[in-house]
Amino acid sequence: MDFSAIWGLPFAGLLLSMALMPLVLPKIWHQHFGKITALWALAYALPDALHRGWGTAGGVLIHALVADYVPFMVLLLALFTTAGGIYVKGNLHGSPATNTALMAIGTALASVMGTTGASMLMIRPLIRANDNRKHVVHVVVFFIFIVSNAGGALTPLGDPPLFLGFLKGVDFFWTTRFLFGPMVFLVVVLLGLFYLVDSYWYKKEGVLPVDPTPDSRRIALEGGMNLWGVAAVVALVLMSGTWRGGVAFVVAGTPVEWQQLVRDVLLLAVTALSWKFTPASVRQSNQFSWAPMAEVAKLFAGIFVTMVPVLAMLKAGSSGPFAAVAQSVNDAQGQGLPWAYFWASGLLSSFLDNAPTYLVFFSLAGGDPQHLMTTGAVTLVAISAGSVFMGANTYIGNAPNFMVKAIAEDRGIRMPSFFGYMAWSACILLPLFGLITWLWFV
Repeated sequence: MDFSAIWGLPFAGLLLSMALMPLVLPKIWHQHFGKITALWALAYALPDALHRGWGTAGGVLIHALVADYVPFMVLLLALFTTAGGIYVKGNLHGSPATNTALMAIGTALASVMGTTGASMLMIRPLIRANDNRKHVVHVVVFFIFIVSNAGGALTPLGDPPLFLGFLKGVDFFWTTRFLFGPMVFLVVVLLGLFYLVDSYWYKKEGVLPVDPTPDSRRIALEGGMNLWGVAAVVALVLMSGTWRGGVAFVVAGTPVEWQQLVRDVLLLAVTALSWKFTPASVRQSNQFSWAPMAEVAKLFAGIFVTMVPVLAMLKAGSSGPFAAVAQSVNDAQGQGLPWAYFWASGLLSSFLDNAPTYLVFFSLAGGDPQHLMTTGAVTLVAISAGSVFMGANTYIGNAPNFMVKAIAEDRGIRMPSFFGYMAWSACILLPLFGLITWLWFV
Protein backbone atom coordinates (compact mmCIF):
# COMPACT_ATOMS: atom_id res chain seq x y z
CA MET A 1 0.00 0.00 0.00
CA ASP A 2 1.31 3.41 -1.00
CA PHE A 3 0.09 6.15 1.33
CA SER A 4 1.31 9.73 1.68
CA ALA A 5 1.25 11.63 4.94
CA ILE A 6 -2.13 13.23 4.17
CA TRP A 7 -3.81 9.86 4.72
CA GLY A 8 -2.98 10.17 8.41
CA LEU A 9 -5.33 13.15 8.81
CA PRO A 10 -8.43 11.10 9.77
CA PHE A 11 -6.45 9.37 12.52
CA ALA A 12 -5.13 12.72 13.76
CA GLY A 13 -8.63 14.17 13.55
CA LEU A 14 -10.09 11.36 15.64
CA LEU A 15 -7.39 11.79 18.29
CA LEU A 16 -7.99 15.55 18.42
CA SER A 17 -11.73 14.96 18.69
CA MET A 18 -11.16 12.63 21.64
CA ALA A 19 -8.85 15.20 23.21
CA LEU A 20 -10.71 18.46 22.63
CA MET A 21 -14.43 17.80 22.24
CA PRO A 22 -14.97 16.53 25.82
CA LEU A 23 -13.58 19.92 26.92
CA VAL A 24 -15.12 22.38 24.46
CA LEU A 25 -18.30 20.52 23.43
CA PRO A 26 -18.85 17.98 26.23
CA LYS A 27 -22.61 17.48 25.70
CA ILE A 28 -22.26 16.88 21.97
CA TRP A 29 -19.31 14.52 22.48
CA HIS A 30 -20.93 12.38 25.18
CA GLN A 31 -24.16 12.05 23.21
CA HIS A 32 -22.67 11.51 19.76
CA PHE A 33 -19.07 10.24 20.15
CA GLY A 34 -19.98 7.04 18.29
CA LYS A 35 -21.27 8.99 15.27
CA ILE A 36 -18.25 11.33 15.34
CA THR A 37 -15.92 8.34 15.42
CA ALA A 38 -17.76 6.78 12.48
CA LEU A 39 -17.42 10.00 10.48
CA TRP A 40 -13.64 10.01 10.93
CA ALA A 41 -13.50 6.34 9.90
CA LEU A 42 -15.49 7.20 6.75
CA ALA A 43 -13.14 10.16 6.12
CA TYR A 44 -10.42 7.56 5.48
CA ALA A 45 -12.45 4.66 4.07
CA LEU A 46 -14.45 6.50 1.37
CA PRO A 47 -11.50 8.42 -0.20
CA ASP A 48 -9.46 5.22 -0.12
CA ALA A 49 -12.26 3.38 -1.95
CA LEU A 50 -12.39 6.11 -4.59
CA HIS A 51 -8.59 6.18 -4.87
CA ARG A 52 -7.81 2.46 -5.04
CA GLY A 53 -11.18 0.91 -5.82
CA TRP A 54 -13.90 -0.53 -3.64
CA GLY A 55 -12.51 -4.05 -3.76
CA THR A 56 -8.99 -3.17 -2.66
CA ALA A 57 -10.05 -0.65 -0.01
CA GLY A 58 -12.79 -2.96 1.25
CA GLY A 59 -10.33 -5.82 1.58
CA VAL A 60 -7.97 -3.68 3.66
CA LEU A 61 -10.86 -2.53 5.85
CA ILE A 62 -12.12 -6.06 6.39
CA HIS A 63 -8.59 -7.18 7.24
CA ALA A 64 -8.33 -4.47 9.92
CA LEU A 65 -11.67 -5.52 11.41
CA VAL A 66 -11.40 -9.31 11.11
CA ALA A 67 -7.69 -9.76 11.85
CA ASP A 68 -7.25 -7.02 14.45
CA TYR A 69 -10.40 -5.36 15.82
CA VAL A 70 -12.64 -8.40 16.37
CA PRO A 71 -9.98 -10.48 18.22
CA PHE A 72 -9.09 -7.38 20.27
CA MET A 73 -12.70 -6.80 21.32
CA VAL A 74 -13.46 -10.48 21.98
CA LEU A 75 -10.44 -10.71 24.31
CA LEU A 76 -11.36 -7.47 26.04
CA LEU A 77 -14.98 -8.59 26.41
CA ALA A 78 -13.94 -11.90 28.00
CA LEU A 79 -11.61 -10.23 30.50
CA PHE A 80 -14.09 -7.42 31.26
CA THR A 81 -16.90 -9.91 31.95
CA THR A 82 -14.92 -12.46 33.98
CA ALA A 83 -12.98 -9.90 36.04
CA GLY A 84 -16.19 -7.92 36.55
CA GLY A 85 -17.71 -11.00 38.18
CA ILE A 86 -15.07 -11.12 40.93
CA TYR A 87 -16.02 -9.05 43.96
CA VAL A 88 -13.59 -8.36 46.80
CA LYS A 89 -15.87 -8.14 49.81
CA GLY A 90 -14.88 -6.56 53.08
CA ASN A 91 -14.08 -2.93 53.74
CA LEU A 92 -10.83 -2.03 52.03
CA HIS A 93 -9.63 1.28 53.45
CA GLY A 94 -7.95 3.42 50.82
CA SER A 95 -4.91 4.52 52.80
CA PRO A 96 -1.60 5.16 51.01
CA ALA A 97 -0.26 1.83 52.24
CA THR A 98 -3.33 -0.12 51.08
CA ASN A 99 -3.42 1.60 47.70
CA THR A 100 0.28 0.97 47.12
CA ALA A 101 -0.14 -2.69 48.12
CA LEU A 102 -3.08 -3.13 45.71
CA MET A 103 -1.00 -1.67 42.89
CA ALA A 104 1.93 -3.93 43.76
CA ILE A 105 -0.39 -6.95 43.62
CA GLY A 106 -1.72 -5.78 40.26
CA THR A 107 1.84 -5.38 38.99
CA ALA A 108 2.69 -8.96 39.97
CA LEU A 109 -0.46 -10.24 38.24
CA ALA A 110 0.10 -8.23 35.05
CA SER A 111 2.93 -10.40 33.71
CA VAL A 112 0.89 -13.55 34.43
CA MET A 113 -2.59 -12.64 33.17
CA GLY A 114 -1.66 -9.64 31.02
CA THR A 115 -2.01 -5.96 31.71
CA THR A 116 -5.64 -6.04 30.55
CA GLY A 117 -6.58 -8.93 32.84
CA ALA A 118 -4.81 -7.45 35.86
CA SER A 119 -6.33 -4.03 35.21
CA MET A 120 -9.88 -5.37 34.92
CA LEU A 121 -9.42 -7.45 38.08
CA MET A 122 -7.83 -4.80 40.31
CA ILE A 123 -9.34 -1.45 39.28
CA ARG A 124 -12.75 -2.04 40.85
CA PRO A 125 -11.55 -2.93 44.38
CA LEU A 126 -9.09 -0.03 44.19
CA ILE A 127 -11.84 2.43 43.29
CA ARG A 128 -14.14 1.04 45.99
CA ALA A 129 -11.37 1.31 48.59
CA ASN A 130 -11.16 5.04 47.87
CA ASP A 131 -14.85 5.85 47.41
CA ASN A 132 -14.94 8.11 50.48
CA ARG A 133 -11.95 10.19 49.38
CA LYS A 134 -12.12 13.46 47.47
CA HIS A 135 -8.82 13.32 45.58
CA VAL A 136 -8.62 10.02 43.71
CA VAL A 137 -7.68 10.96 40.14
CA HIS A 138 -3.99 10.42 40.89
CA VAL A 139 -4.79 6.90 42.12
CA VAL A 140 -6.26 5.90 38.74
CA VAL A 141 -3.53 7.67 36.75
CA PHE A 142 -0.74 5.88 38.62
CA PHE A 143 -2.69 2.62 38.29
CA ILE A 144 -2.59 3.04 34.49
CA PHE A 145 1.13 3.81 34.60
CA ILE A 146 2.01 0.83 36.77
CA VAL A 147 -0.51 -2.00 36.40
CA SER A 148 -1.87 -1.31 32.91
CA ASN A 149 1.58 -0.90 31.35
CA ALA A 150 4.89 -1.36 33.20
CA GLY A 151 3.68 -4.45 35.07
CA GLY A 152 3.37 -6.50 31.88
CA ALA A 153 7.05 -6.42 30.94
CA LEU A 154 8.27 -9.72 32.38
CA THR A 155 6.64 -12.37 30.16
CA PRO A 156 5.10 -12.64 26.69
CA LEU A 157 1.70 -13.02 28.42
CA GLY A 158 2.07 -9.56 29.91
CA ASP A 159 1.69 -7.37 26.83
CA PRO A 160 0.91 -8.00 23.12
CA PRO A 161 4.29 -6.75 21.76
CA LEU A 162 6.18 -9.26 23.87
CA PHE A 163 3.79 -12.02 22.81
CA LEU A 164 4.51 -11.22 19.16
CA GLY A 165 8.23 -11.37 19.94
CA PHE A 166 7.67 -14.83 21.43
CA LEU A 167 5.90 -15.90 18.24
CA LYS A 168 8.88 -14.60 16.25
CA GLY A 169 11.26 -16.86 18.19
CA VAL A 170 12.23 -14.90 21.31
CA ASP A 171 12.52 -17.32 24.26
CA PHE A 172 9.61 -17.17 26.71
CA PHE A 173 11.76 -16.22 29.72
CA TRP A 174 14.17 -13.98 27.80
CA THR A 175 12.07 -10.94 28.71
CA THR A 176 12.03 -12.02 32.36
CA ARG A 177 15.82 -11.99 32.49
CA PHE A 178 16.58 -8.95 30.36
CA LEU A 179 13.70 -6.60 31.19
CA PHE A 180 13.73 -7.34 34.91
CA GLY A 181 16.10 -4.48 35.76
CA PRO A 182 14.37 -1.67 33.81
CA MET A 183 10.92 -2.90 34.83
CA VAL A 184 11.73 -3.13 38.56
CA PHE A 185 13.41 0.27 38.49
CA LEU A 186 10.39 1.90 36.83
CA VAL A 187 7.80 0.17 39.02
CA VAL A 188 9.63 0.78 42.31
CA VAL A 189 10.15 4.48 41.54
CA LEU A 190 6.52 4.88 40.44
CA LEU A 191 5.20 3.09 43.53
CA GLY A 192 7.40 5.30 45.71
CA LEU A 193 6.21 8.47 43.97
CA PHE A 194 2.63 7.33 44.24
CA TYR A 195 2.97 6.67 47.96
CA LEU A 196 4.32 10.20 48.50
CA VAL A 197 1.60 11.84 46.38
CA ASP A 198 -1.15 9.76 47.95
CA SER A 199 0.15 10.46 51.45
CA TYR A 200 0.05 14.20 50.74
CA TRP A 201 -3.57 14.15 49.63
CA TYR A 202 -4.57 11.70 52.36
CA LYS A 203 -3.20 13.99 55.05
CA LYS A 204 -4.53 17.12 53.36
CA GLU A 205 -8.08 15.76 53.31
CA GLY A 206 -8.03 15.28 57.08
CA VAL A 207 -11.28 13.76 58.40
CA LEU A 208 -12.81 11.76 55.60
CA PRO A 209 -16.56 11.58 54.92
CA VAL A 210 -18.50 8.50 55.94
CA ASP A 211 -17.64 5.50 53.78
CA PRO A 212 -20.57 5.07 51.35
CA THR A 213 -19.95 1.31 51.15
CA PRO A 214 -19.23 0.23 54.74
CA ASP A 215 -18.59 -3.49 55.08
CA SER A 216 -17.50 -5.11 58.32
CA ARG A 217 -16.89 -8.54 56.77
CA ARG A 218 -13.44 -10.04 56.47
CA ILE A 219 -11.64 -9.57 53.14
CA ALA A 220 -12.73 -12.38 50.83
CA LEU A 221 -13.76 -13.07 47.24
CA GLU A 222 -17.22 -13.58 45.83
CA GLY A 223 -17.61 -14.91 42.32
CA GLY A 224 -14.35 -16.81 42.69
CA MET A 225 -15.32 -19.14 39.83
CA ASN A 226 -14.41 -16.28 37.51
CA LEU A 227 -10.76 -16.73 38.48
CA TRP A 228 -10.97 -19.92 36.45
CA GLY A 229 -12.48 -17.86 33.65
CA VAL A 230 -9.54 -15.45 33.70
CA ALA A 231 -7.14 -18.41 33.73
CA ALA A 232 -8.99 -19.91 30.76
CA VAL A 233 -8.62 -16.65 28.85
CA VAL A 234 -4.85 -16.62 29.46
CA ALA A 235 -4.58 -20.29 28.43
CA LEU A 236 -6.55 -19.67 25.22
CA VAL A 237 -4.32 -16.73 24.26
CA LEU A 238 -1.21 -18.85 24.85
CA MET A 239 -2.75 -21.72 22.86
CA SER A 240 -3.49 -19.48 19.89
CA GLY A 241 0.12 -18.38 19.80
CA THR A 242 1.67 -21.83 19.95
CA TRP A 243 -0.75 -23.95 17.87
CA ARG A 244 -0.68 -23.67 14.09
CA GLY A 245 -3.91 -25.12 12.74
CA GLY A 246 -3.85 -23.71 9.23
CA VAL A 247 -6.46 -21.60 7.45
CA ALA A 248 -10.09 -22.26 8.37
CA PHE A 249 -11.64 -19.93 5.79
CA VAL A 250 -10.97 -16.64 3.98
CA VAL A 251 -13.01 -13.43 4.36
CA ALA A 252 -12.50 -11.00 1.45
CA GLY A 253 -8.87 -12.02 1.13
CA THR A 254 -8.19 -12.16 4.88
CA PRO A 255 -7.38 -15.70 6.08
CA VAL A 256 -8.95 -16.71 9.39
CA GLU A 257 -6.80 -19.45 10.92
CA TRP A 258 -8.17 -22.25 13.04
CA GLN A 259 -6.29 -21.16 16.16
CA GLN A 260 -7.85 -17.68 15.93
CA LEU A 261 -11.33 -19.07 15.27
CA VAL A 262 -11.16 -21.63 18.09
CA ARG A 263 -9.72 -19.05 20.50
CA ASP A 264 -12.39 -16.45 19.79
CA VAL A 265 -15.28 -18.94 19.93
CA LEU A 266 -14.04 -20.32 23.24
CA LEU A 267 -13.47 -16.80 24.60
CA LEU A 268 -17.09 -16.00 23.79
CA ALA A 269 -18.09 -19.24 25.52
CA VAL A 270 -16.11 -18.23 28.63
CA THR A 271 -17.84 -14.84 28.52
CA ALA A 272 -21.30 -16.43 28.27
CA LEU A 273 -20.61 -18.90 31.08
CA SER A 274 -19.32 -16.13 33.34
CA TRP A 275 -22.41 -14.03 32.68
CA LYS A 276 -24.82 -16.93 33.20
CA PHE A 277 -23.35 -18.45 36.37
CA THR A 278 -22.10 -15.40 38.25
CA PRO A 279 -24.81 -14.37 40.73
CA ALA A 280 -26.40 -11.05 39.82
CA SER A 281 -25.74 -9.83 43.36
CA VAL A 282 -21.98 -10.11 42.80
CA ARG A 283 -22.06 -7.88 39.72
CA GLN A 284 -24.39 -5.45 41.51
CA SER A 285 -21.94 -5.25 44.41
CA ASN A 286 -19.20 -4.58 41.87
CA GLN A 287 -21.34 -1.85 40.26
CA PHE A 288 -20.85 -3.68 36.98
CA SER A 289 -21.96 -1.75 33.89
CA TRP A 290 -21.66 -2.34 30.14
CA ALA A 291 -21.19 1.38 29.45
CA PRO A 292 -17.33 1.31 29.55
CA MET A 293 -17.30 -1.66 27.18
CA ALA A 294 -19.64 0.07 24.74
CA GLU A 295 -17.53 3.24 24.78
CA VAL A 296 -14.31 1.38 24.11
CA ALA A 297 -15.92 -0.69 21.32
CA LYS A 298 -17.10 2.41 19.45
CA LEU A 299 -13.93 4.47 19.83
CA PHE A 300 -11.50 1.68 19.03
CA ALA A 301 -13.46 0.71 15.92
CA GLY A 302 -12.62 4.15 14.56
CA ILE A 303 -9.05 3.97 15.84
CA PHE A 304 -8.37 0.60 14.18
CA VAL A 305 -9.81 1.82 10.85
CA THR A 306 -8.11 5.23 10.70
CA MET A 307 -4.83 3.69 11.90
CA VAL A 308 -4.55 1.49 8.78
CA PRO A 309 -2.69 4.02 6.57
CA VAL A 310 -0.51 5.21 9.46
CA LEU A 311 0.72 1.69 10.19
CA ALA A 312 1.24 1.10 6.45
CA MET A 313 3.41 4.21 6.25
CA LEU A 314 5.42 3.04 9.25
CA LYS A 315 5.90 -0.44 7.75
CA ALA A 316 7.19 1.14 4.51
CA GLY A 317 10.33 1.99 6.46
CA SER A 318 12.94 4.07 4.65
CA SER A 319 10.80 4.24 1.48
CA GLY A 320 7.78 5.75 3.23
CA PRO A 321 6.80 9.00 4.97
CA PHE A 322 8.40 7.72 8.18
CA ALA A 323 11.79 7.28 6.46
CA ALA A 324 13.46 9.69 8.89
CA VAL A 325 12.38 7.51 11.81
CA ALA A 326 13.58 4.32 10.14
CA GLN A 327 16.96 5.87 9.33
CA SER A 328 17.47 7.42 12.77
CA VAL A 329 17.58 4.16 14.73
CA ASN A 330 20.81 2.88 13.13
CA ASP A 331 24.21 4.54 12.84
CA ALA A 332 26.18 5.10 9.64
CA GLN A 333 27.54 1.54 9.79
CA GLY A 334 24.04 0.10 10.11
CA GLN A 335 24.45 -0.75 13.79
CA GLY A 336 21.43 -0.28 16.01
CA LEU A 337 21.29 2.65 18.44
CA PRO A 338 19.49 1.27 21.52
CA TRP A 339 18.50 4.69 22.85
CA ALA A 340 16.96 5.58 19.47
CA TYR A 341 15.07 2.28 19.26
CA PHE A 342 13.75 2.84 22.80
CA TRP A 343 12.37 6.29 22.08
CA ALA A 344 11.21 5.66 18.50
CA SER A 345 9.33 2.46 19.33
CA GLY A 346 8.01 4.01 22.54
CA LEU A 347 6.76 7.32 21.17
CA LEU A 348 5.05 5.68 18.21
CA SER A 349 3.55 3.03 20.51
CA SER A 350 2.07 5.86 22.56
CA PHE A 351 -0.33 6.65 19.71
CA LEU A 352 -0.38 3.56 17.50
CA ASP A 353 -1.05 -0.07 18.31
CA ASN A 354 2.12 -1.08 20.18
CA ALA A 355 2.05 -4.66 18.84
CA PRO A 356 2.60 -3.91 15.11
CA THR A 357 4.89 -1.02 16.07
CA TYR A 358 7.09 -3.53 17.94
CA LEU A 359 7.19 -5.77 14.86
CA VAL A 360 8.26 -2.87 12.63
CA PHE A 361 11.25 -2.07 14.82
CA PHE A 362 11.99 -5.77 15.37
CA SER A 363 12.32 -5.99 11.57
CA LEU A 364 14.40 -2.79 11.33
CA ALA A 365 16.80 -4.32 13.87
CA GLY A 366 17.36 -7.30 11.58
CA GLY A 367 14.49 -9.58 12.56
CA ASP A 368 16.79 -12.47 13.61
CA PRO A 369 15.70 -13.55 17.12
CA GLN A 370 18.93 -15.46 17.81
CA HIS A 371 21.03 -12.39 17.05
CA LEU A 372 18.71 -10.05 18.95
CA MET A 373 18.67 -12.28 22.03
CA THR A 374 22.49 -12.40 22.20
CA THR A 375 24.76 -9.82 20.57
CA GLY A 376 21.80 -7.54 19.83
CA ALA A 377 20.18 -7.98 23.24
CA VAL A 378 20.42 -4.32 24.24
CA THR A 379 18.59 -3.31 21.08
CA LEU A 380 15.82 -5.87 21.66
CA VAL A 381 15.49 -4.75 25.29
CA ALA A 382 15.15 -1.17 24.04
CA ILE A 383 12.42 -2.10 21.54
CA SER A 384 10.58 -4.22 24.10
CA ALA A 385 10.80 -1.67 26.91
CA GLY A 386 9.82 1.22 24.65
CA SER A 387 6.77 -0.61 23.29
CA VAL A 388 5.57 -1.71 26.74
CA PHE A 389 6.53 1.18 29.03
CA MET A 390 5.56 4.07 26.77
CA GLY A 391 2.11 2.68 26.11
CA ALA A 392 1.35 4.58 29.32
CA ASN A 393 1.98 7.97 27.67
CA THR A 394 -1.58 8.31 26.34
CA TYR A 395 -5.01 6.83 26.93
CA ILE A 396 -4.78 4.89 23.64
CA GLY A 397 -1.20 3.65 24.04
CA ASN A 398 -2.30 0.29 25.46
CA ALA A 399 -5.62 -1.54 25.45
CA PRO A 400 -6.46 -1.32 29.19
CA ASN A 401 -5.68 2.40 29.53
CA PHE A 402 -8.92 3.64 28.03
CA MET A 403 -10.93 0.85 29.65
CA VAL A 404 -9.66 1.83 33.11
CA LYS A 405 -10.50 5.46 32.34
CA ALA A 406 -14.02 4.48 31.22
CA ILE A 407 -14.63 2.36 34.34
CA ALA A 408 -13.41 5.18 36.60
CA GLU A 409 -15.67 7.71 34.87
CA ASP A 410 -18.58 5.29 35.11
CA ARG A 411 -17.98 5.33 38.89
CA GLY A 412 -18.15 9.13 38.96
CA ILE A 413 -14.41 9.92 38.93
CA ARG A 414 -13.67 12.93 36.74
CA MET A 415 -10.61 11.76 34.84
CA PRO A 416 -8.19 14.11 33.03
CA SER A 417 -8.81 14.92 29.39
CA PHE A 418 -6.66 13.33 26.68
CA PHE A 419 -4.14 16.16 26.88
CA GLY A 420 -4.58 16.44 30.65
CA TYR A 421 -3.52 12.82 31.04
CA MET A 422 -0.55 13.46 28.73
CA ALA A 423 0.49 16.29 31.06
CA TRP A 424 0.65 13.73 33.89
CA SER A 425 2.69 11.30 31.77
CA ALA A 426 5.02 14.04 30.49
CA CYS A 427 5.81 15.28 34.00
CA ILE A 428 6.20 11.86 35.63
CA LEU A 429 7.05 9.25 33.00
CA LEU A 430 9.25 11.08 30.50
CA PRO A 431 11.93 11.99 33.10
CA LEU A 432 11.94 8.35 34.26
CA PHE A 433 12.30 7.16 30.67
CA GLY A 434 15.24 9.55 30.38
CA LEU A 435 16.85 7.88 33.40
CA ILE A 436 16.20 4.42 31.94
CA THR A 437 17.87 5.56 28.71
CA TRP A 438 20.94 6.76 30.62
CA LEU A 439 21.15 3.63 32.80
CA TRP A 440 20.52 0.94 30.14
CA PHE A 441 20.68 2.26 26.58
CA VAL A 442 23.59 4.72 26.30
